[in-house]
Amino acid sequence: MLNNTKNKLQNGELTLGVGLVQSRTVEVAPLMKTAGFDWLFIDLEHGAMNTETVAQISAMAIKTDITPIVRVPINGYSMISRILDNGAMGIVLPHVETAQEAEKLVDIARFTPEGSRGVGGGIVQYDYKNINLKHATQELNDQTLLVAMVETPNAISAIDEIASVDGIDVIMIGTNDLAMASGCPQDFGNKIIVEHYKKVAEACNKYNKFLGSGGVKDAEIAKKYIDMGAHFFLAGQDIGFLLSASKDRVDLLKG
Repeated sequence: MLNNTKNKLQNGELTLGVGLVQSRTVEVAPLMKTAGFDWLFIDLEHGAMNTETVAQISAMAIKTDITPIVRVPINGYSMISRILDNGAMGIVLPHVETAQEAEKLVDIARFTPEGSRGVGGGIVQYDYKNINLKHATQELNDQTLLVAMVETPNAISAIDEIASVDGIDVIMIGTNDLAMASGCPQDFGNKIIVEHYKKVAEACNKYNKFLGSGGVKDAEIAKKYIDMGAHFFLAGQDIGFLLSASKDRVDLLKG
């Protein structure tokens, strides 16, 4: 099983991810596994790490049994195959607005007959062994998690078409950007955002996709969206967790 997160989603389980923006060392993978997270959200849209760092963290994550999932930059199609060839088991494409953008992700990230991903040499997922290529490409197609991230009212309006794309596994709502674009910044429980979630959840149910959520920190609001079916849930990021725990300790000792 190369992707326990996908397996858990298929079994109807809640999976929790942690965003990596400033983390740079491979030790973050076992640390976050011990903390109880299911997947890493390695962020190349807002973070400054390079692909070599992504590859090193991904390789450790596979050995640690926490799923390495990488968010590429907007329209970052050219990075996808290299990231997957070097250990990632999932790709998040941000700011998806159309079905055509989602289709392009599938075509680049999946091997034939589902897409046109090129075949490289030995890869870390199989410890660089000499393997049966047909079996390996089929398994990687099955195990790789492809995530279309929707973050604007325009994307929500096109959600039926986006969710209908074969090969997309998760429709993930970028709640922070969606709230900003909807005129209610940081108000993640606003009725407008709730309606957006309902519409995406309906499309996910219709087309057998998993519902994802990112950006929601308030526990009560998060629980509401999880109850709607958001089982691919980004729980927070390294910056926020480090600051929160550090501030709690300082306040305790100075209080």
